[in-house]
Amino acid sequence: MLNVPSEQPSARTARPVIRGTRYAISTRKPQATQAGERVLRAGGNAFDAAVAAFAVLAVTDPAMTGIGGDAFALVYSANEDRVWSVNGGGSAPALGTIDWFRDYNGSRIPVNDGLLAASAPGVLDVCYQLLDRWGTMTLGELLAPAIELAGGGFPISEYLADFLDFSAPKLQKYPTSAALYFPENRCLQAGDVLRNPNLARTLGMIVDAEEQAAGQGRRVALRAARDCFYRGDIARAVGEFCEHNGGLFRYEDFARYEAKVETPISTRYRGYDVYKNPSANQGPVELILLNLLSAYNLKSLGHNSPAYIHLCAEAAKLAYSDREQYLGDADFIPIPFDRLLSEDYAAERRALIGDRAAMPMAKAAGHANHDGDTSYLAIVDSKGNAVSFTPSLHSAFGTGVVIGDTGLILNCRGDFWHLDPGHPNAMMPGKRVRSTLTPTLVMRDGKLSMVLGSPGGDDQPLRIAQTFLNMVDFGMNVQEAIEAPRWSTTSFPASEFPHTVYPCQIALEERIPGDVQSALADRGHTVEVKGAWTLGANCAVVVDRDRGTLCAGADPRGDSYALAW
Repeated sequence: MLNVPSEQPSARTARPVIRGTRYAISTRKPQATQAGERVLRAGGNAFDAAVAAFAVLAVTDPAMTGIGGDAFALVYSANEDRVWSVNGGGSAPALGTIDWFRDYNGSRIPVNDGLLAASAPGVLDVCYQLLDRWGTMTLGELLAPAIELAGGGFPISEYLADFLDFSAPKLQKYPTSAALYFPENRCLQAGDVLRNPNLARTLGMIVDAEEQAAGQGRRVALRAARDCFYRGDIARAVGEFCEHNGGLFRYEDFARYEAKVETPISTRYRGYDVYKNPSANQGPVELILLNLLSAYNLKSLGHNSPAYIHLCAEAAKLAYSDREQYLGDADFIPIPFDRLLSEDYAAERRALIGDRAAMPMAKAAGHANHDGDTSYLAIVDSKGNAVSFTPSLHSAFGTGVVIGDTGLILNCRGDFWHLDPGHPNAMMPGKRVRSTLTPTLVMRDGKLSMVLGSPGGDDQPLRIAQTFLNMVDFGMNVQEAIEAPRWSTTSFPASEFPHTVYPCQIALEERIPGDVQSALADRGHTVEVKGAWTLGANCAVVVDRDRGTLCAGADPRGDSYALAW
C-alpha cells in the first residue's frame, strides 16, 4: 500500500508543518485562515468555512480576488463519498463577439485593464452552490467577519502595499478606484488601515435578502441572497455602470449566469488519483503532465537536477500544447479526454521528448504576460469533507475599475479570449473563457489524501505539480514540498492576449545552483534567474492516514498561513 510520505522533522523550512487531528485550513491571508478556523471551531463544516474564508480574502486580498471575480473549486463530500467540480468560470456578455472587437477595437482585447476585459463574476455563485448542496450555516453568519473587516478596515501587509504601489497607474485612472485605494491621494503603506465601506454595504444587501426570506427555509433564503447579487439591485447597478462607462456587460448577462456543478476528471499517478475541473480551465494540463512523467523514475534523476528540470519542462510544453489544441468550455466544444488521458497517447507524446535538447516552439508575435494574480484556500474538516478553492480577479485588481458605489471590481479574465473563431477558446456570447484557475484534490485508495493549489496564471499547473511530485516522488513533507526551489517556463502560448510564446524560456529561483542553470543553458534552454522566493504562493492540506493527523502547509512566498486543531 502506498502511503503519504511520513512527516520527518526538518530544520530547513521557514515555517513548520501545522498539524491537527480534527481539521486544518491554509489560505492566502491570515485573516481568512482565522475566519475559516472560527467556523470550523464553532461546528461548521468545510463548505461553510470555505465561504467565510473566501469572503475575508475578498476584503483582505483585493489585488487577487473579490466578489467580482471568477472561481473554480473541487470538493470532497464525505457523506456522498464523492469528488465534485464547481465551475464558476466567467462568461462573455451577449455583446462580446469577435466581430465587435474587430469592428470597434482594432481586433485587440485590452489586457488587464478596463471594463472591456471583464468576464462574468462567478465566485458568489460558487459560494451559493457550496452552501446549498453541502453547507449548514447561513450567509449572514459566514459573511459577518468580511463585513466587519470591510467596514471597520484592516491593516494592510507589505505584500498588499507593494501591489498598490505597482498598480497605481492602473487604479488612479479611474476616479472610483483612486478614491478607495488612494485616500487623500496617497499610496497606503504597510500597517495603514484600508476600509471599503461600500463593499461592506454590498455584502450587507446580500445578507438582508437572505434574512428577509428566512421564514421560507434555509434553501429559499440562500437563493434569495444569491439572486440579490445576480438578479437584483447589485446586478442592475453593475450593468448600468458598465453601459455608461464603455463596458459590454448588461443586467441580463448577470441574470443569465449560473455556476455549474460537474463531474471532475482524474488520472492515477503512482497510486494517487489526482482530480481536476474538466471544463473552461487549464486543470487538465496537470493531468496530461503527470501522465507523461509517470513512465520515468524521477527520484533517480535527482530533485531539481538538470535532467529532472529538463524532462519536466519538455513534458510541460507538450501538455500546454494540448491545452491550446483542445481545452475550452465543454458546453461549446468537445474535449477528447478519453484520448488525452490515455496511456497510448502519453507514450506517443513521450517519444517527442529528447534527453539533451530543448524543443523550440513557434514564436508568437507581441508581448503577453504568463503571470496572474489569484488567491487560494484549502480546508479539511473533522468529518473528512474537503474544499480546494481558487478565486481570482486574474490580474492585479482585475479590470482596475471600482463599480460605482458597490465597492467591487470585476475580474479581467476576458483578456484570455482568442479572436480566431477556430480556436477552442474563441470568444462567443455566453461562453466561459478558458481560465488558468486550477485547484487540485487527491485521493488514494478511495480516501482523501491531499488538497492543494496556488496562484500563478499559466504557471499554476507547474507550481502544483512540483509540490505534488516533491511529496510523492521525493518524500518531502508538505511544508518542505511547498518551500522547495521552483522552476517555470513560458515556452507555450500565454493565456493572456496576444498569446505570446517565449521559445525555450525557463525560469529558475536563484536557490537552484548555478551549475544546474549552466547545464540547462547547455541543453538549449534560455535560462532566466528569478528571486530566491518568487515562483508561487502555495497552500495545502495533507491527510496522514497512518497517524490520523492533518498536516497543513503555507508558502512563505506570500502572506499565506495555516491553522489546525
